[in-house]
Amino acid sequence: MQMKTNFLGALTIICASVPATLAAQDLSPDLATNDLDALESVIQMRYDAALTATRDNSLISANDPRYMWASEAKVQCAIALGFLKSSTRDETSISKCDYAYRQMTVVESRPPAPVQPAPVPPRQEVCDDQQPGIVFFEFDSDVPSDGAAETIEFVSANAERCGWNSFTVVGHTDLSGTNAYNDDLSRRRAQAVADLMVRLGIERGTMQISSEGESNPRVPTEDGVRSPENRRVEVTVVK
Repeated sequence: MQMKTNFLGALTIICASVPATLAAQDLSPDLATNDLDALESVIQMRYDAALTATRDNSLISANDPRYMWASEAKVQCAIALGFLKSSTRDETSISKCDYAYRQMTVVESRPPAPVQPAPVPPRQEVCDDQQPGIVFFEFDSDVPSDGAAETIEFVSANAERCGWNSFTVVGHTDLSGTNAYNDDLSRRRAQAVADLMVRLGIERGTMQISSEGESNPRVPTEDGVRSPENRRVEVTVVK
């Protein structure tokens, strides 16, 4: 419990220390481009690196700050990618993605602190994650976006080890479109992710599949706004 408290406290400090927006000259050189395809490629590289780091057992068990920066980078880069899928360059999520990624790699270059062996291996923090998977979607689509398989593979790979034997799979939309249409779209999104989970080794009987349409946005917006971070399916562990 103490390790979890320390980890969450450190993660809160890290999230608070991420600047809302960086000046253009503070961004990494490979992000200084108006070519959205090229920008998407370098953001995807950062997302992939952060995703790999959050699955590194040596970082998780050692309470390494690289894991916490990688977790922040994964979230912010995913949001930036969602905007780019809609041909939108969101400076806030790009700057946060870049900042967290750079902090992750700066910390990585430091010599690791000595770790005293523990008589009992600590519970890995990944097992305490109540929501181990979020899958994003392009506008008006029920096809899971690039990276969805990796996200669900992570859930499947850790399910037995972490004792995850019951999940909620909840579909959502942004606030563009009618309520009736979005209710149906969010249902189809939830079903698509549930089907992907079955293909990757999770039994359908462990899932409670539902949809909330546009009623529960991750980021509140005005009605009619197309919002990449709200077009999602959330996979949550039921304790």
